[in-house]
Amino acid sequence: MIRTVEATIDEHGAVRLLEGVELPAPRRAIVTILDEEPPVHPHETALLSEAALAQDWNQPEEDEAWSHLQSVPSF
Repeated sequence: MIRTVEATIDEHGAVRLLEGVELPAPRRAIVTILDEEPPVHPHETALLSEAALAQDWNQPEEDEAWSHLQSVPSF
């Protein structure tokens, strides 16, 4: 199976995949170098959705629902 995975390559040739890849064994790969710089924020979608999600996350009901994870046990 052929799969395409986005990556960045630094000026020294080090390749950094932008998502995790699990393979059953080592595989060959072909790297295509695009003539453009990578985006400043590779996780732009997450950053763009933060404000919309914050409307739900920053509610007192949410704080109460997750408060059991915030408590520190006393020994």
